[in-house]
Amino acid sequence: MNRIISIGECMVELAPHAEPDTYRMGIAGDTLNTAWYLRMLMPDDWHIDYFTAIGEDGASKRAVDFLKKSNLGTDHIIYRSDRTIGLYLIELNNGERTFSYWRGQSAARTLANDKAPLEAALKDATIAYLSGITIAILEKNDRDRLLEVLSTYRANGGQVVFDSNLRPKLWNSTDEMKEAVMQFASISDIVLPSFDDEADWFGDEDLQATAKRYGDCGVKTVIVKNGSQTMLGVSGTESILITPEKITNIVDTTAAGDSFNAGFLNAFLQGNDLETSMRAAALLAGSVVQKSGALVELD
Repeated sequence: MNRIISIGECMVELAPHAEPDTYRMGIAGDTLNTAWYLRMLMPDDWHIDYFTAIGEDGASKRAVDFLKKSNLGTDHIIYRSDRTIGLYLIELNNGERTFSYWRGQSAARTLANDKAPLEAALKDATIAYLSGITIAILEKNDRDRLLEVLSTYRANGGQVVFDSNLRPKLWNSTDEMKEAVMQFASISDIVLPSFDDEADWFGDEDLQATAKRYGDCGVKTVIVKNGSQTMLGVSGTESILITPEKITNIVDTTAAGDSFNAGFLNAFLQGNDLETSMRAAALLAGSVVQKSGALVELD
C-alpha cells in the first residue's frame, strides 16, 4: 500500500466572502491543504492520512468531519479534552493576502508530546510530509522528539518531504528558525522552499544558492518555488529552470505553495520527470490562485 502521512495543524479558516465584511468558514492549514489536493489528484491506490492533535469541542469535530468527507485518513489523530483547534482570518488586497491568527490553545502544539502516536502514524507510510509551520508551533523538546522519530523512520526506508515555509513570527528568534529548518532539511529527501522567504532570512542571492544550501545538507531533490517567476528544480545531477504561464486573473494566493507541492508530488511520485512534475505543479497552483479560499474545486 502506498501511503502519505501529512503532519501538521488544521485550523478554522475565515475567508472573505463576495459580500463586503462577511466571511466564509472552512477548515484549512498548510499541510492539510497539501494533503487535500493530493487526495484530489492521486489515484485511489494511494492513501492520504492526516496526523495532528485536536480538541473534543464543536470546532474540532467539524474539522474531523471535514477530513473524513474529504477521504483523508483520520485514524491517528490525537484528541485533547483541554484544547481546541486554531483559527485564522484572511484579508485580501488585490489578490495578496494577510493573515491574523488565534492559536494559543491549539491542540496541534502538542502533536509530538509522545513518541508512540507518531511512530504508529508513520508505520508503513511511504512518505511523511511536514512543513516549517509544523515544527514552529512545537516546543523545543517536542520538536527534537519529532526529529528523532522522523530520522528513525527515514533510516528504516521511509521518505521525508519538507516545505521550509518560513514564518518568523512563530519562532523565538530567526536563528532558532534557521537552525531547526536546516535540521529537518538534513533528514529530508525532497525539500520545497520558496525563494523570496529563503532570500529574506538565509540571505540567498539566487535560486541556485537556495538549492545548493539544501543540497549541501544532503537533500537529493530541491524545488525552489518563486511565485510567478522562474523557478528551479534540482534532483541529483539534473537541474531544470521553468517559468510558469502568466496568470492575469489572480483572486487569492492562499494555498498557492501548498497546492504547488501537491501537484509536484502527485506527478513526481508517479514516475514523471522533474520538468513535467514542476510544470504540473505550476499549472495547479495557477488554477488555485484564480479562485477564493485555500481549498478550491479543481477544473
